Amino acid sequence: MRNSYKSFVVACVATIAFGIHINTAKAITESFNQNEHSLPVHEIQNSLTIVNKVVKQDISTGKILQPQSISIQLAKPAIYVAAKAVDLLAEPSKPAAETTNDLKDAEEKSAQPNEPEVEAPVEEIPTPTISISDKEKDLFARLVEAEAKGEPYEGKVAVATVVLNRVESPQFPDTVTEVINEVVGDAYAFSPVQNGEINKPASEESTQAIEEALKREDTITDSIFFYNPEIATDDWIRSREKVETIGNHVFAK
Repeated sequence: MRNSYKSFVVACVATIAFGIHINTAKAITESFNQNEHSLPVHEIQNSLTIVNKVVKQDISTGKILQPQSISIQLAKPAIYVAAKAVDLLAEPSKPAAETTNDLKDAEEKSAQPNEPEVEAPVEEIPTPTISISDKEKDLFARLVEAEAKGEPYEGKVAVATVVLNRVESPQFPDTVTEVINEVVGDAYAFSPVQNGEINKPASEESTQAIEEALKREDTITDSIFFYNPEIATDDWIRSREKVETIGNHVFAK
């Protein structure tokens, strides 16, 4: 591909530069392709000077430049220079065959139907299904800390879940604050409210436990009671249907 390109350009240069008949240009080009070799600079310069004189002489007399007016050997330096120029111009770029292949690939790609882009699935961060104020969260966390201090983290989440289950149950008040401060008979439903332990600050684990409970991912089968069987004195609470035991607490409904 590259030699054909060079031959074409060389033929054009020879024809335009020196006014040579097309057959003569073809002969010069073929001779150059068969006998290509480097030429000394002074030989190129001398030969071009002679070529220039012959061309000017024929133009001044109104003659058409004939093949015999300029020898292949004289034109050869000019062709060599033109060919070297072609080499310099063609060298930095891709070979013609490679360029053609790139264009063909681009055309084939553009002809193919565009496939819809598939967006990567975005991981959803669970958000609380029950929204409460920061003040209420603090009260809630302090209750969990007082009721489940020393219990595993899962046990703290379970205690918080019982409070939320009560909020959703028709048997109990409708807010977290009201459930925590509920009075049953002559005492509070939760002993830490009765004895003042709820006033102590909550730990970071208890605060995290209520945040997880608020997501409502596990309701412990709607348990609404919990107790410690080692210290519970109420026989009624022991009669409730047991759901699960976590740490020292039994959860029931």
